[in-house]
Amino acid sequence: MEFKITSGHLKNARTKAVISFMFKEQKKFSPEVEELDRITEGAVSQLKKELKFDGSEGKVLVVPTFGKGKTDFVVLIGAGSKKDFVLDKARRLGATAVRKMKELKVDRFLIDGESLAVKDSQPDVAQALTEGVILGNYRFDKYLSKKDKFKVKEVQIRVSRRFKNEAEKSSNTGKILARAQNFTRDLVNEPGNVINPQKLAEIAEELAKQYGFEVKIYDEEEIEKMGMNAYLAVARGSANPPRFIHITYRPKKSEKEVVLIGKGLTFDSGGLNIKPGDYMRWMKADKSGACAVLGIFKAIGELKPEGIVVHGIIAAAENMPDGKAYRPDDIIKAKNGVTIEIGNTDAEGRLTLADALSYASELKPDVIIDMATLTGACVVALGEYTAGVMGNNQRLIDEILDISEKTGEWMWQLPFNDMLREHIKAPHADVYNIGTTRYGGAITAGLFLEKFVDKKIPWVHIDIAGPAHNTRGWYYHPKGGTGFPVRTITTFLLKNSK
Repeated sequence: MEFKITSGHLKNARTKAVISFMFKEQKKFSPEVEELDRITEGAVSQLKKELKFDGSEGKVLVVPTFGKGKTDFVVLIGAGSKKDFVLDKARRLGATAVRKMKELKVDRFLIDGESLAVKDSQPDVAQALTEGVILGNYRFDKYLSKKDKFKVKEVQIRVSRRFKNEAEKSSNTGKILARAQNFTRDLVNEPGNVINPQKLAEIAEELAKQYGFEVKIYDEEEIEKMGMNAYLAVARGSANPPRFIHITYRPKKSEKEVVLIGKGLTFDSGGLNIKPGDYMRWMKADKSGACAVLGIFKAIGELKPEGIVVHGIIAAAENMPDGKAYRPDDIIKAKNGVTIEIGNTDAEGRLTLADALSYASELKPDVIIDMATLTGACVVALGEYTAGVMGNNQRLIDEILDISEKTGEWMWQLPFNDMLREHIKAPHADVYNIGTTRYGGAITAGLFLEKFVDKKIPWVHIDIAGPAHNTRGWYYHPKGGTGFPVRTITTFLLKNSK
């Protein structure tokens, strides 16, 4: 799919469909759409009236031109209330546009970004529309015998002439971010019989080769030598051995160092505390954090931010039950010396992250961010569409929350609470891997992770259990893996680069 930024008049657009947006408050067409209405002899205004098109968000009006003018269709899409406009609405409307065009078998179309922009937001709107089109066009059909062969070939986005150069840059960034997110979606959607820890390590090596990253893969013997006993305990029950992945982006000059950690459970059966069947389904998505890290590296490999070193850490494993599997009541010593009493083998992700966080802390970075499908409790607290954010540095938390508002990857801060710290105290070890209360489970998981982070290092934990995978889809997300939070964290890295 090719993207072009244009600033020509809609009436001169040489494409199969022209798409413009209308806010609910608009009483009249824009001058550009007025001209298209004149060329089509009033067909746009007539159908608008007959079909009672009122600008409600996502409502679509398709007007065939029957050879009048240079395009086959004039399409109006409702943008909702202008006073409620947020940038993510542009992504949603971009997805609406591409889906309607695919329905009509239109492979070349133009979107009038200027009609959607508020104040001087046209470059940002161009980026959001680009992201929305690419994300909305996504489908995981690799294993389908019969595939839809129709492909969108060209999308033009129109902006005012004075914003064209800036919009070209922002649209290109959006293209890279959205394609990296789709790459992540592909990895999340791959089943456990395709992607195991070894395969995940191979994918990291392929990225490193493609973009010139440094990469080191540690096998189970090396993992044991490094004292990562918590991580190794989780992996012990599987026939597929673990792989500890350390991939690094290192520009020529750098002033800042960031570590990204992704939970990499390529499948989670629950171990000896085996999950019921309904809860074991979709556990291929328990590697979503790791897949997001790899997607972020794909993005930065193309964007090449200066002034910032980025490490990607993945403790990849499978959590399976067999005679070698770890047990409830086992006591394990993590890499940093903290002892852990096992209350439940299905609270395994935090064990792999414990050693990954300890390893990351030894790198002495400026920032650590981990992403993990960690707790069902976070989904109960915040729903399926919002990630929980916790950490030891409010300034860092606020920065990520601010970026997430712009990227449309919804996040909400959950509070660390001293009373809940009491609920992860274990009678025979330093800490339990589950809370002794059923309440606040996402927070007690975050408090557990806190014990493996150097207190001097700003750290944020993002529990993506809700939005990382969805069985219904929403907005520009189809069913399956969403690629959350690739755009937010990549934007954070760009913002902190020089």
